[in-house]
Amino acid sequence: MEQIAQAVQGSLSADSNTRMAAELALNKLFAQPDTGLALATITVSQDVDPIIRQTAGVLTRKYVTEYWGPYFSQFQGPATPFEIKQQIRGTIFKGLSDPNRKIRSATAYIVSTIAHSDWPDEYPDLLPSLVAALSVSPDAVHGSLQVFTEFMKNDLTEDQLIPVIRQLLPALLQVLGQPQLHSFATRARTIVVFRHSVVSLVMLKEHYPDVTKEASGTVLPVWLDAFRQLLEADPRADIADPNNWDALAVKIQIFKTLNTVIASFPTTLDVNLSNFINTATSHLIALASTYATYYLSSDGPTPPISEEDPEGVTLPALVAPIFDFLGALVRKGKLREWLQNADNTRALVGAVLGWAQITVEDEAKWEDSPNTFVADDEDDSQIDNLRTSAFDLLSILLEKAAEPAITTLNVLINSTLEESNAHRQGGSAIWWKPLEALLAALAAVANELLDHKDQVNFNILFADVLPSLMSMHDTPFLVGRAFVFASRLSSALPVHLAQQYLGAATDILEGNGGVVIKISAVKAVKNFCQNISDPSIAVIAPRLLKALGPFFSSSEDTLSLTIETLVAVLELDGGKWLTPDLASMLANALLDVWAKNIKDPILLSVLTDAFSALAKAQYPPTVSTALPRLCTVINNVQAEESWVATSAIEIASCLFRGAPAESGLGDGVFAQVAPVVFGVLDKNEDRDVLQAGIVCLTLFVRKDCPQILAHPDGLNLLLRLISRTLAPVNGNESGGLFVGDLMLHLLRRAGSALLPSLQDLLQALLDRLTTAKTGTFIQSLIVPFAYLLYTQRDPVLDMLERTTTATGTPGLQILLTAWSEHAETFIGFWPQRLSNLGLSALFASERPSVQGITVRGDLIVRPETSNVIMTRSRAKQAPHEYTSILFPVKALKLLLHDLQSGGDAAAISAASTGAELVDSDDDGEDWADEEKIEGEQWLSDLLGPGAKGFEDDDVVDDQDDEDFADDPISQIDMKAHLITFLKECAARNTNNFNAIVDGQLKLEETLVIHHALQS
Repeated sequence: MEQIAQAVQGSLSADSNTRMAAELALNKLFAQPDTGLALATITVSQDVDPIIRQTAGVLTRKYVTEYWGPYFSQFQGPATPFEIKQQIRGTIFKGLSDPNRKIRSATAYIVSTIAHSDWPDEYPDLLPSLVAALSVSPDAVHGSLQVFTEFMKNDLTEDQLIPVIRQLLPALLQVLGQPQLHSFATRARTIVVFRHSVVSLVMLKEHYPDVTKEASGTVLPVWLDAFRQLLEADPRADIADPNNWDALAVKIQIFKTLNTVIASFPTTLDVNLSNFINTATSHLIALASTYATYYLSSDGPTPPISEEDPEGVTLPALVAPIFDFLGALVRKGKLREWLQNADNTRALVGAVLGWAQITVEDEAKWEDSPNTFVADDEDDSQIDNLRTSAFDLLSILLEKAAEPAITTLNVLINSTLEESNAHRQGGSAIWWKPLEALLAALAAVANELLDHKDQVNFNILFADVLPSLMSMHDTPFLVGRAFVFASRLSSALPVHLAQQYLGAATDILEGNGGVVIKISAVKAVKNFCQNISDPSIAVIAPRLLKALGPFFSSSEDTLSLTIETLVAVLELDGGKWLTPDLASMLANALLDVWAKNIKDPILLSVLTDAFSALAKAQYPPTVSTALPRLCTVINNVQAEESWVATSAIEIASCLFRGAPAESGLGDGVFAQVAPVVFGVLDKNEDRDVLQAGIVCLTLFVRKDCPQILAHPDGLNLLLRLISRTLAPVNGNESGGLFVGDLMLHLLRRAGSALLPSLQDLLQALLDRLTTAKTGTFIQSLIVPFAYLLYTQRDPVLDMLERTTTATGTPGLQILLTAWSEHAETFIGFWPQRLSNLGLSALFASERPSVQGITVRGDLIVRPETSNVIMTRSRAKQAPHEYTSILFPVKALKLLLHDLQSGGDAAAISAASTGAELVDSDDDGEDWADEEKIEGEQWLSDLLGPGAKGFEDDDVVDDQDDEDFADDPISQIDMKAHLITFLKECAARNTNNFNAIVDGQLKLEETLVIHHALQS
């Protein structure tokens, strides 16, 4: 042990040689079983230097993870003998009651690590020992709770969790109720462990409903009643000591736990619900003045920092879960009656706005970092802070309780204006913050307000308040907010007034205002351009373009905002205002921005939108300016910088996507692009380059295939690329995911030019289909066949019937087998549509070669595997089994499946599966989220007059533009097509249709046919 103690001490030496020698010695000693015991002994020895003890604790855990046993992924071996393990467990457990808090934390981490491996089989006395420690001393309680906190983070089995609930939770509740013995942090930790227990119960809820119901019915109510009592205490007492707010820790954890209970066992809250609602709102109101003193005023005191939890015991940390709690109640309709009381609604909404004010920390952070200001102030910001939480709660209120919320907002608009004016006249330095919070909140819920714009008193703001605010440059955040507010709600304004505000924002951009005001003006311009539909607004576009120029030198979020605003400006009046000279200048400027920020993936996604918008507005000058520079970059890119080529090709694709449909891509463009694109694809194996290149060439085929066919080697270059892409390389299929689209559009556009190569193309597809693994790749290989079978069924079937793959398997069998197994997982408008058309064509063909192929049918559900979650190990022992059926039966099932689900192959109703849902009292119907319920979808609703089942599915993606929208296949009413197909099959008894319906379909499939035939 002495040798180990010296090595531990040496590992802390300032001398690098001594430290290195000690670490090498420890690594050698680790292989000896006694080393772990010696380290554990040093860790808990109170006569040893605390720093050495802490280091020994770290090394003890390292020893456990590397030499305890193969349970740990870091295990190196040899494994620790059982006898030594027992001694280490007993020794290290003593550290849980050590007077030194850091030692308790270190040993708790070690005990919980060991528990993951050994409990309960090899460490059966762990739980009783920990429970017993809860009654030993405050130090022992703290140490034990830290073990449970770490340990309960992991999923526990039923056998592990139930003893924890029965033995531990009553002891924890006793600790929670002893404020005279235990610190606030320790009592808060009992609630954390309780919350982890609730989460673990949820994991067992589905498979052990009786056990879960018993536990939730007996344990949760006791804890919730304790929470009620703790929350009834005046919250101001928790912050009475300006130097210590640790008392907040308990209530922070209570509200976090209430949110967990709402999501998992909501009915247990019913008894105390009214108390929780009142205490939640009373906390918001009672603590507001303290929040203003400590967080809003620049000359206010600094909030105290907790030694136990330096980051978590704050007023925002308490209020955020309160907002979440109230939001959940509103969403579930539990505040409906409470909100009918005008006083309640006004108190709640007023408190929400008060907590949404800009803090001193926000001011400093945003003034110092424009990018942070942009990121935090985004409309869809993912930043988790009190301000966004307040806006989220207000949004839920407007969605679920619009009438009382709007009435209250109208009252608060007037009162906030009056109070802000009074505070300003009284000399308050933060008079503007309540008004800024009001405008920010209204802007954040603009979409909800616009649905009720006739009920909201916007006029007082737009006519009387905003004009005066926009000249107050000494309050930049308020001025900026005024612009953003006006822009977010500009669709509620008369066009002339909206144009005046847009002109004022443009003046700001052209002037010398501060960074906060200017960034706000950029954001306002973006919103105005997106929200004002009157084309006359485009008259200001050249001014805006020039005003945005200086922002091109910014970076990160500010630059992204600038480019997004540029896109909005370019789209004004379809870009008709843009001159060729301006387009060329802008193309060069955007390429300069791209070159400087080529490693920023977020900005690149925004830049591609800008290039598309620019090309749509002025295609010829944009392409003639940008394409030569892009081709030079692609041609000169080094192998180790393949991502540069990928980015350049993606920008070229954006340019082509913006080309007008009637005029192609421009003379000589393919001759300019082909050498560099095919050149980089030939010499580069990077999958991103390959995908970008295929997408680019697919666009070229769609937009201007005649130019490719006119090129001396155009079609051959594409066919060689397809052949190369289909060849398997190291089992990686991602590079070929888009090759199916390329082939599909070649088939659509190249027509007879492909006939000499069609047999070879189909052969290559079939050969690759035999080895394809991923569903998306298989889909890309099948879709071209689906298109051909719908458009040229008999010639293509002739080809398939005489084709065999490299393995000797008939090509038609390979195709139909793969199609049958993957059709239900096809994604995308065209793949799903073509699959249905192709399957119906195959069924109607009545070819003996098609009729005789056997494919995978329905899943066989056995008693021993029903209602059982199939883990990997269970799946290996009892793999899924399927029936075998003839392809025409499978094709009919797939078509009926799609017809039944309204065009969404993944949506099968529970009724059709025969699955039984477990009845549970935990999920009370009155706690379900209040959503608009339209009733059950019956087959007659899907198939009858006015049915809407296929509406959403039959929407062409934006990227498919006129090319797909004008295709005859896009014009097909898929529901009507399938119903007509079924009626014709019934009339002609195609493929023994009537026999299939009578004897080979499920009941729900037969019902679909009957409804279709009667429609």
